Amino acid sequence: MIRALIFDFDGLVLDTETPIYLSYQEIYRSLGVELSLERWAQGIGTTDASYDPLDDLEAQLGYEVDRANLQARQRQQEADLIAAQTVRPGVVDYLKDARRLELKIGMASSSSCAWITGHLSRLGLLEYFDCVQGRDDVHRSKPDPELYLNALEKLGVSNTQAIVFEDSPNGILAARRAGILCVAVPNPVTRRLPLDGADLRLESLADLPLEQLLKMHDKIAPTREQL
Repeated sequence: MIRALIFDFDGLVLDTETPIYLSYQEIYRSLGVELSLERWAQGIGTTDASYDPLDDLEAQLGYEVDRANLQARQRQQEADLIAAQTVRPGVVDYLKDARRLELKIGMASSSSCAWITGHLSRLGLLEYFDCVQGRDDVHRSKPDPELYLNALEKLGVSNTQAIVFEDSPNGILAARRAGILCVAVPNPVTRRLPLDGADLRLESLADLPLEQLLKMHDKIAPTREQL
């Protein structure tokens, strides 16, 4: 029986990933080069990736850039784009239905706790979450399973009693390694990435009400043990 839902944050609850990508893409284009999604995808859903967009930019240009200036530009554009975003479709309904069904709700994100709770508070969603786990709480970020294993412990449930909602290959791999059923809900950036490691893919949480998903659990539940 499912007793808990665990959500990723960036790109899943709020699409912060598209604004970040677009802001760096604009920086690259202003200097005459392109930021490919394939390169950018190495860092989606994790803080442990070796990919650094400014290192990549300098490698393409063949010279050093004014990093402080470019980062200031990128962060301002990113902030403006994120401020215009709303909660992704179906998320609020899932949170409300989970509360009505007396399910526990957790957050497990590779972002900092301050970033996660700040946005959840701004969006009026923080009160729904029984635990929030960010990169501050672990030694290793996704695709390592530590964030999800911590969330299970905080929620007091086993890996077979939870469902994870993710949008990126790194997050899906972390859920698989924790042995938790994973539903992929990609955003405009990650829908072009390989998400076949998930147990179910939805284009939007609005496409399938929570109670219908729970009824499907036995059919889609992974048989694998923790990897």
